[in-house]
Amino acid sequence: MRIGVDVMGGDNAPDEILKGSFAALAKLPPEDTLVLFGKGDIIEEAIKDRGIAKSGSGAKVEVIHCSEVIEMDDAPVEAVRSKRDSSISRAAEYASPRHPNRIDAWISAGNTGACVTASQMYMRRLPNVIRPGIAVTIPTFAGPIVLIDVGANIEPKPVHLAQYGVMGDAYARGVLGIKNPRVAMMNVGGEEQKGTAEMKVARDLLRGAEGLNFIGYVEGRGVFDGEADVVITDGVVGNVMIKLAEGLSKGLFQAIAQQVLETDPELAVRLEPVVKAIYAKHDYHEYGGAPLLGVNGTCLISHGSSVSRTMMNAVLRARQFVLTGLNDVINARLETIQEPAA
Repeated sequence: MRIGVDVMGGDNAPDEILKGSFAALAKLPPEDTLVLFGKGDIIEEAIKDRGIAKSGSGAKVEVIHCSEVIEMDDAPVEAVRSKRDSSISRAAEYASPRHPNRIDAWISAGNTGACVTASQMYMRRLPNVIRPGIAVTIPTFAGPIVLIDVGANIEPKPVHLAQYGVMGDAYARGVLGIKNPRVAMMNVGGEEQKGTAEMKVARDLLRGAEGLNFIGYVEGRGVFDGEADVVITDGVVGNVMIKLAEGLSKGLFQAIAQQVLETDPELAVRLEPVVKAIYAKHDYHEYGGAPLLGVNGTCLISHGSSVSRTMMNAVLRARQFVLTGLNDVINARLETIQEPAA
């Protein structure tokens, strides 16, 4: 398998991205190749400094020099069109089914909008997918759940939301191992009359989807109580939600630790391993990245503040995603959920 990594994307690029890539390299089977996209001199120097062999008995390393970088604050569409030799654009290009040296998956912690744009431009969508969506695995007190979408589509139509439900269900089954995921749509209340007219249309489409365990609406507080395994929402609400939860959980951990330390320093020392264990269970770094479901290939989008551990896990998760054959499952299941003819 050939797995690509955008070395230049993210707040901690390129150092942490390279560290994570090299850590993953040691865990890949010998027949695999890790393809690194970015400034060639930086990557080659890192390979040399760490004494990594490009060939031999282990997994291989390939370097694709890219002269441009898409920054976090670049306008996504314009950046992908104007910076054709950026690490994001080149990685997506190599992931195209038409590329002679195609990679099976690629990962980036860079500009999310640019990753979505480049994936659709070069990789295209699966035949039955109308709009791709980003599916994030969120650790909750009841276990991991799937939240889709978190930024790819900020103004979804009802049919987009319905397709997200099916894609999220397939992901929960194939990757998280949940046998019969409970699928719900985020709303301001659980009552039937709540929500917009478009949400009600999406609800009816979801109810009619074959093989989908759709349980109706879920409120924000119900997400972390384990009321559903797959939660559907638009890209704005989803993105705000995960960042709010991220900031809140971090703040709570810090506040508790500070209060315990001030109250009883000895108790703080005894509780430290417990707090660390709880934090590890709810740490997004463990999940590596979020797949852009619906594109004709595999693209994982990692957190902008990804560190080496994040990227190592992202590479391994991307490999797992490819092996599941999930795209074929998604495409087959979406054949009957299409936009109505005008």
